Amino acid sequence: MRATDIVRAVTERQTSARDVAEQALARIAAARDLNAVVTIDPERTRAAAGAVDARVAAGEWLPLAGVPVVVKDNVWAEGWRITQGSRLFADFTAPEDSTAIARLRRAGAVIVGIGATSEFACKGVTTSLLYGPTRHPQDPQLTPGGSSGGPATAVAAGLVPLAIGTDAGGSSRRPPAHVGVVGFKPSYGAIPYGPGFAEPFWRISVIAPIAADVGDARLAFEAMAGADPRDPDSFDVCSAVEGKPLRVAFSPRLGLDVAVDDDVSAGLRQTIDRLRAGGMSIVDKDPIWPAGLAEDAVMPLQHAGLAALHGDAFRSDPTQFDPDIAKQIERGLGLSGADVAGALEASTRIARAFAALFTDVDVLLTPTVPCVAWPFTQLGPVEIGGKPASPRAHAVFTPFANHAGVPAISIPCGKNANGLPFGLQLIAARGRDRMLLDAAAQAERLLSFSPARTSSPTSPA
Repeated sequence: MRATDIVRAVTERQTSARDVAEQALARIAAARDLNAVVTIDPERTRAAAGAVDARVAAGEWLPLAGVPVVVKDNVWAEGWRITQGSRLFADFTAPEDSTAIARLRRAGAVIVGIGATSEFACKGVTTSLLYGPTRHPQDPQLTPGGSSGGPATAVAAGLVPLAIGTDAGGSSRRPPAHVGVVGFKPSYGAIPYGPGFAEPFWRISVIAPIAADVGDARLAFEAMAGADPRDPDSFDVCSAVEGKPLRVAFSPRLGLDVAVDDDVSAGLRQTIDRLRAGGMSIVDKDPIWPAGLAEDAVMPLQHAGLAALHGDAFRSDPTQFDPDIAKQIERGLGLSGADVAGALEASTRIARAFAALFTDVDVLLTPTVPCVAWPFTQLGPVEIGGKPASPRAHAVFTPFANHAGVPAISIPCGKNANGLPFGLQLIAARGRDRMLLDAAAQAERLLSFSPARTSSPTSPA
C-alpha cells in the first residue's frame, strides 16, 4: 500500500494504525539481512500507532494517518537511539524531535524504525563500523549507494511506503535512483533543519522524503515544509503556477565533462523521447559553468566541517572512525582558511550559474547517476563509461543542486541490461518546489512507472 492508500484506509476505519505498524514491523524483521533498518523499538511504535488511532476515532483529520515511516540515523526523533552511524554516538538518544519529525508525527505518521546511514552521512556507500553494510534489495552483493541507503532500501524493499533522509550532495537522490524509488531534495530552507546534531555541511544539507512515487513524497513534503522561527534559513515555499506551460530543458551530462555508462546514457535519451512523445516540450540546453568548476572545488567544505566537529576526537582515538571518514577529517585538518574560502567562492559560483539558467528554463532534466549500483565493498565503481572512475565519479550529477540551494528530485526512468535501476533528475529554481513536484508527477505519469492510484485523500470541509 502507498502512503495515500494507508491514510484513506485508516481515516475510513478500514484498518488501524496499530495494524499497519505491526505489518511494517513484521516486514522489517523478515528483511534483517538487508540491514536497512538498524534500530527498532516495537513498544514505542505500538504506543505511537495507538495514539494515532485515538486521534482518528476522535474525529481529527490527519494527512499522514497511520503511515509507517523510517527515519535516517542522523535526524533527531525524540526517545530514539540516533547514532549518525558513528561509534562516537553509539549510545545517544535524541532528547527531542527535529521540527520535521515533530510535524510528521502531528500529521499522524508513525516511526517504525531508524534507517542506516554512512558515518556522519559523509560517504557514497551506506556502511559503518557500527552497523556494517546496507545491501541492495535486488542483489545483496551490491550497495544502494549513500548516504541514505537505509531509508531508500526500506522503501524499495516494501518495508515502509515512506522514509526520511538527508541530502547534502545527493544522499537522498542517488540511493533512490539506484534502487528504483523517488527521492526529493527540497530547496534549502523549505523544510526546517534541526534541532539536531551539529552539521558538517554549512547551509547545504536538507531533510528529504523518499517514497515509491511522487505523490507520496509530496504528502511528506507538505507535512514538513514551512518556516519555523527557530530556523533563520527556513521559509514558506511559493505555490505552483497554474496554466503556464513549463520551459523544460534536457542536459545529458549537466554541462560537465564526465563519463556516463552507455546503458544509462541510452536509457536517458529514450526517457526524453518518451516524454516528448507524451506531449512534454523539451529543448536541449546545458548550464554554463565557470571554467574548471567541478565537485573537487567544493569538497574542502565537507572535510573542513568534519574536522571542525570531530578533529579533537580523531586526534584522541582515530580507530573510532570509519577509515574513509578518517581520511576526510585528516584532509580537513590540513586545510587553510584560504582553501575553505576558495571552496565557499566555488559554491557561490555554482549557485549563480544555476540562477542564470533558471531565468530561461523552469525545469532542467539530467541523469541522477552516471552508473548503476556496484559492490558494497567499494567506494564507487571501478569504471564508468568504459573509463577508470574516481571514488566520487558516481556522484557527479547531484552536488551542484545542494550548493545552489535549489530543489531536485529523482524519479525511476529505466534499468540496465542486468535489471538495475537508474533515475531521471529534475531540477528547478529555489522556492519552486511545488512546481517541480508537479513536473515530476507529470513525467512519472508519462513514463508509467507509478502504479494506478485512486485520488489523494482530502481534508474534510
